[in-house]
Amino acid sequence: MEATSWLPEHSEALRDLRIRGLSYSEIADTINARFNTAYTRYAALSRGQRMGLGYLDRPEPSLPELPGRRPDPHLPELPPVDGPREAGAEPRADLVRWPKPSSARLELPKLRCAEVMPRHLSLLELQSGDCRYPYGGDSDGETMTFCGQPRRPGASYCTPHFHLSRDPVASAKPVLSTDWLRAVGAD
Repeated sequence: MEATSWLPEHSEALRDLRIRGLSYSEIADTINARFNTAYTRYAALSRGQRMGLGYLDRPEPSLPELPGRRPDPHLPELPPVDGPREAGAEPRADLVRWPKPSSARLELPKLRCAEVMPRHLSLLELQSGDCRYPYGGDSDGETMTFCGQPRRPGASYCTPHFHLSRDPVASAKPVLSTDWLRAVGAD
């Protein structure tokens, strides 16, 4: 990004052109033509904001109104343009539109937990028959330990962690239907 420093005569021209009601794009073009510079619309807009000349409010619509078209009643009505603000002046409170606080209470789901006392073994301490259900390691630098209780036969977890890690509704449904097995020729 190239840093530009506005000369006082450029800033004064920006102020005069903005008071006349030109858009920031037109202001940049006029200043570039007059002083042989290469300011962009955004540079003029940023400098105008730092000088307290206002934001993107326009004294008149940039597009002509279509006949028979009414303004959207759901959009808030914008206040009229008062001219340039004093440098360092506080923004008016009616221009700030904060989101309305929600009074609705968010209902959080009840978390399931396993009734087991973990041994908190490290990965190096785990034996072949130990539960590998992880604890911790959620944030950077946090140590991860494992349950370490005796595993359920044919699983990586102990019985309480095995049931905790399964969705009781989804695991009650068979994974492969008889129609699917018949389609692949495995019936």
